[in-house]
Amino acid sequence: MNALAPNMDHHWLPFTNNRLFKQEPQVFARAQGVRYWTPEGREILDGSSGLFCCAAGHGRPEIADVVHRQLMTLDYTPHFQRAAPVSFEFAQRLAALLPPGLDRLFFGNSGSEAVDSAVKICLAYHRARGQGQRSRFVSRNWAYHGVNIGGTSLAGMVNNRRDYSGVTFDTLHMRHTWSEEQRYTRGQPESGADKADDLEDLCRLHGGETIAAVFIEPVAGSIGTIVPPKGYLEKLRATCDKYGILLVFDEVITGFGRTGAAFAAQEFKVTPDLITMAKALTNGAIPMSAVAVHRDIQAAVIDAAKGDRPELFHGYTYSAHPVACAAGLAALDIYRDEGLFARGQAMSPKLLDLVFGLRNLPQVTDLRGYGMIAGIQLKPGANPGEKGSLVQRLLFDAGLHVKATGDALIFAPAFVVEEDELARMGEVLQKVLGRGDI
Repeated sequence: MNALAPNMDHHWLPFTNNRLFKQEPQVFARAQGVRYWTPEGREILDGSSGLFCCAAGHGRPEIADVVHRQLMTLDYTPHFQRAAPVSFEFAQRLAALLPPGLDRLFFGNSGSEAVDSAVKICLAYHRARGQGQRSRFVSRNWAYHGVNIGGTSLAGMVNNRRDYSGVTFDTLHMRHTWSEEQRYTRGQPESGADKADDLEDLCRLHGGETIAAVFIEPVAGSIGTIVPPKGYLEKLRATCDKYGILLVFDEVITGFGRTGAAFAAQEFKVTPDLITMAKALTNGAIPMSAVAVHRDIQAAVIDAAKGDRPELFHGYTYSAHPVACAAGLAALDIYRDEGLFARGQAMSPKLLDLVFGLRNLPQVTDLRGYGMIAGIQLKPGANPGEKGSLVQRLLFDAGLHVKATGDALIFAPAFVVEEDELARMGEVLQKVLGRGDI
């Protein structure tokens, strides 16, 4: 600890080995573009857009200026029986980016809240249609859907579930789609679509009429970028239609250009019934999330309500916070005016060339990627996750921030990254992953 470091006794860091962190703190003091700086002034390239949030890069004055104006005009308003005009403007702008029909927006503050909101909306929809027996949900092994009760129940990552079984709801899990023959596949694997048959099997075993919804990350990001096999999402859509099950795409990571199109639903040409989003929604500047809901689902819930009462008993103190809405509008302006989704598409081959150029390094056992996100699977250490934690810290020491989950790195720079910056990130990855002594 040096003189610049704050007193760290009081902050319990999330998803962190707090004992190790306090021994060797890794702290950011400021950010700009695709760079962070430590309190000592050392530059750290940002290889994961923060946590996949800052697709337009850090320190955007357009967002900061709009946020300041909104704070000085209308800093807060409740959205229970009241509203702010900026929320309707933001919802309309988002609706224009989404697949046709998914144009009803429910706002929250994090991806975890979006998932819980989507769970409740699915249940409310089925009850409104007289199908209250639909109380089960389906997810996948290795899935990550946030950390609230809904996401914990849907989770397919054991460490996110094991201590919380007493509060989770009834969730059935399909297999994940990765297999040995997919190693070092660039883009969508040719094999694996048959894993979607798991949903048919679950419907036969438990009764399709008891299942409310299937939650899927189009690209399973947090486990290390598992790209869907060709035909897999299409088969899930067809089975959901067959049994009257809602299909929910969790696009907290993939939304806003990460796979090329505005949303992965459009990129893979499979339209779900609901989409969750967060992270790049405001370019990470202000916490915010949303659930895009098909208009027919909202209509069913509203039409079924009787008397003068809320149709959906759900919401948050900070739902559609006016400052977050203003930040979101400014982020959408940047994405549009700078053509950042198209820029990400143009940069994708360069990013994937860089990542797949790591294939023969001692610490690499698999590589995956699509669009502007890639997974780098590491040679495991003595215990699961130890190698990922160590490599993440070594990369930081070498000047690169990359998110690690377990023994996988998730490489997802901002769309504004320049070719020379991308090359420098690649040099750090080559240096650290080329070591045989870790």
